[in-house]
Amino acid sequence: MASSSAVGKLSREEFRRQKDLEAARKAGTAPAALDEEGRPINPHIPQYISQAPWYLDTGAPSLNHQRRPEDDTTRNKLDTWYDRGAKAGPAAKKYRKGACENCGAMTHKRADCLERPRKKGAKFTNKDIQADDVIQEVAAGYDAKRDRWNGYDAAEHKKVYEEYAAIEAARQKIREEEIDNQTTTDLAAVRKVAKAGKSEKTDPDFGSSDEDDADEDKYADTADAVGQKLDTKTRITVRNLRIREDTAKYLINLDPESAYYDPKTRSMRDAPHKNVAPEDAKFAGDNFFRYSGEAPEVQDLQLFAWQAAARGNDVHLNANPTQGELLHYEFKQKKEELKDTLKGSILAKYGGAEYLDSAPQELRQGQTENYVEYSRTGQVVKGREKAKARSKYPEDVYINNHTAVWGSWYDTSSGSWGYACCHSTLHVSYCAGRVGIEAAEASSAQHLLGGGKSVEQSSTSLAERPQDTRTEKLDQNYSKKRIGEGDVKLDKDRLQKAIQEEKKRKKADAEEDRSSKKQKSGLDASSHEVTEEELEAYRMSRRITEDPMANYVDAEDY
Repeated sequence: MASSSAVGKLSREEFRRQKDLEAARKAGTAPAALDEEGRPINPHIPQYISQAPWYLDTGAPSLNHQRRPEDDTTRNKLDTWYDRGAKAGPAAKKYRKGACENCGAMTHKRADCLERPRKKGAKFTNKDIQADDVIQEVAAGYDAKRDRWNGYDAAEHKKVYEEYAAIEAARQKIREEEIDNQTTTDLAAVRKVAKAGKSEKTDPDFGSSDEDDADEDKYADTADAVGQKLDTKTRITVRNLRIREDTAKYLINLDPESAYYDPKTRSMRDAPHKNVAPEDAKFAGDNFFRYSGEAPEVQDLQLFAWQAAARGNDVHLNANPTQGELLHYEFKQKKEELKDTLKGSILAKYGGAEYLDSAPQELRQGQTENYVEYSRTGQVVKGREKAKARSKYPEDVYINNHTAVWGSWYDTSSGSWGYACCHSTLHVSYCAGRVGIEAAEASSAQHLLGGGKSVEQSSTSLAERPQDTRTEKLDQNYSKKRIGEGDVKLDKDRLQKAIQEEKKRKKADAEEDRSSKKQKSGLDASSHEVTEEELEAYRMSRRITEDPMANYVDAEDY
């Protein structure tokens, strides 16, 4: 049966003839197709099996691509291995270029040499040059490559038997010599020496001999019984299981919703009585015992051993508990040192160490253990009264003739602290007394607004003013409502007058600007108080001249 890849694209007539031939072969009227070796091909084999793939197609009908290739018997032998220690002929007399610098063989380099490293290699001494190794090519099959015991010589295991036999013979000889060295003929002494030799600690690498276990049956009577530890000498029984007199865990609280009890493991993790403290309860749950005492430390140690073993370290808690505990202790010390180092580096870089030094708890919470009793009137009846905390600054110390300390007076006009005795806002200044107070008030802004009057005169004139005027001035200067803020009621006559004056001022400013004698200014910088009407006139003039779109109204919005 020819493949379609070899024939190529068939014409309609050739394809019909091929189909008719296949039907005739299946019916038995036509002979079956033959392969390259003359063997008939079953016509009932599907085409996807009989048709060879493109990389195995030979152009002739064949089923060789479905047959298993013939195995090479020489490659499947499991006993074919390298001939160890084979040398290729006699050794050379002189060192050859490119040979091993250590032994002088040409088949390997110095890094791969298996000889003992010499103090002076064969390259420099030309002595004891080794013969070249035989480079062997062993054709190993599939099974031979995956055989873990391939190349192992069973005869090498005899050396292990011989080593054990030699050690046992040496031990027997030492025992015989110890018995022969005894000068007494007492049979009991000889047995004692022999017994002492048997009870010696044997080598853990080789174990004990059969003679040491000969008297096992003698001590079978003293073995511990199941569930108890019985001392045959004192006849005292120590039970390690629950006795019948003990109350079972599930009987402590008969409420089925109290705590879950696992009958298979006889464990109850939670406490059966929730309203009883664990220290006072007879049974507080398995979790209470699991996390009390040294149990958390053992869990931390076990967790450390697991994490260390996962990172490739040889740490095992059960195999070597002492090593694990020492490594855990060293790990915790290094962790604390690293934490301190990291903290120090952060403080050195960013600062702020002074904020970490917190005050004592007594100062922060105001608590003390001194017992004090007070009467109803507040007098101390028993104990000592708490001492008042003193400031870190010197108290009751007056300098430069002052009778008050710095910070005892606050100037509201300038917003600065000063002395109450002289109203001086200069620190460490000399006290001027009453004269300083009068001078400070005379130089204040209120005194200047009062027309240069003295303190008494200004206070008298303020008292003589009408109440409405004084209230208006106070509201204007100290209230939250200032000029241009809040709800403002304007007088129309004053506003018209202010607009005319603003126009005159702008015209005068324009003339002055042309002559470059005066800069353009805003409101008139005179000493009189600005009214709301003047401020509104100034705003209206700015809107007219500087903002042409201020009064623009879009017609589409209406």
